[in-house]
Amino acid sequence: MFFKFTEKDGTTYGGYKWPLPVKNEDGTWTPGKWTKKITGTLIPCENGYHITDKNHLLDWIDEELYEVEYKYKIVQSDNKDKYVARQARLIRRIEAWNEKSARLFAVWCARNALALVDDPDPRSVNAVDVAEKFANGEATEEELAAARDAARDAARAAAWAAARDAAWDAAWAAARATAWDTASDAQNHQLIHMLKELSTRKGVNS
Repeated sequence: MFFKFTEKDGTTYGGYKWPLPVKNEDGTWTPGKWTKKITGTLIPCENGYHITDKNHLLDWIDEELYEVEYKYKIVQSDNKDKYVARQARLIRRIEAWNEKSARLFAVWCARNALALVDDPDPRSVNAVDVAEKFANGEATEEELAAARDAARDAARAAAWAAARDAAWDAAWAAARATAWDTASDAQNHQLIHMLKELSTRKGVNS
C-alpha cells in the first residue's frame, strides 16, 4: 500500500492540488480523479507524483492522509523515503488520522522527549498532560492555553523547544516538527499502531 499526506484541500508541499476522493453515504469511497499522466523520465523531486509507504509516514506528516493507487511503474528515491509515479489517484482518506490522533501522537512524542531528561520541569509535564486531556475532550481551550503559556516559560528557561512544539503547535504541525527533529523507528511504529486501518486492505496498483 502507498500513501499521500496533503493539506485539507488536497494541496501538497510542492503546491500541487490532488483531486480528492469522496465518501459515500454507505461509508465507501469514490476515488479522486486520476492525475494527468507525466511524460519523460521519472525523477524523484523533479518529475512525477510523489507517494510513500507506511514505513516513511513520519517524513511527510500533514493534515490529511490518503491511500494511493498508481498506474505504470514507480521509481524509489535514493534515500528510500518516497516513490515517484507517472499517474496516480487518492483512493480514500485514512480517517484514523485526524486532529485528535495527531494531538495524541504529538503528546506521545513529547512524553518520549521529556523522558530523556532526569528532572523535567513540572510545567512541561503538565502541559503534555493537559494536551492529552484536551485531545480527549477533558480540558477546555482556556486550560490548554494556560498550560501552554506555562510550558513556554519552562521551555525558554530550559531550552525545551522540542517538547513544547510537540505539545502545543497545531496538531499536524506539532507531529511534523517532532518527526523531523527526532524521527525514529519507535515513532513510526507508534504512528502505524495508531492508524491500524493502514493494514486492513490492499491497494490496487498496475
